[in-house]
Amino acid sequence: MALASQFFIKEVNPVELALFLHLGTLLAVLIYFREDWKRVVLLQDLKLLRFLIIATLISAVIGFPLYKLLKDVLVGSSLLLIMGFGLLLTAYFHSRKQTLGFSLEKLAVISGIFQGLAVIPGLSRSGSTIFGLSLGNLAPAEILKFSYMMSLPVVLASSFYLFLGNPSLILESWPALISSFLVGLLSLRFLITLALRISFFAFALIFALLCFFGAAAGLLI
Repeated sequence: MALASQFFIKEVNPVELALFLHLGTLLAVLIYFREDWKRVVLLQDLKLLRFLIIATLISAVIGFPLYKLLKDVLVGSSLLLIMGFGLLLTAYFHSRKQTLGFSLEKLAVISGIFQGLAVIPGLSRSGSTIFGLSLGNLAPAEILKFSYMMSLPVVLASSFYLFLGNPSLILESWPALISSFLVGLLSLRFLITLALRISFFAFALIFALLCFFGAAAGLLI
């Protein structure tokens, strides 16, 4: 988003647009995990509900002040390098068949912190929360499910806040919003299937290498 804003969408703040486009993936998460959301709403899955509440509160406490501080500041490719090393550490944990065994409540706090920090340009929300969740004993498919579901409350709140501050944002970016929804829906199916079919070591390693490639490309451009 930061790179694209330099050439194509200079009139829109890239941080705000990147946050707003998560509204498209929010719809994808809502549809893909509709049965899980139904159980949460009907109070049939209190464990997941408790996780979402804790993670959301932590994310809001950290993310909102950071957004106010950094919304006009673009950060370089160094954060992708950090994310890449984090995913390499994730791959290491799973290659050793060992985790730190954190409880779900601790994982909610850790992943909530990472999600809050993800307002920083270049820091992957999904990548960082996947790393945080991998410190427990969750299965790969559960890690992905928790990572994506925890995005919905904060994305909804941040999108509403951005819309109040700039109502024209949705009119200016609706094509990107539609594409983010479609790509998000397809990506969810692909990533969940991939995580079930290959080892999570390989899964994390692949995306760590992608982070390094993205960082290198950002430094060269």
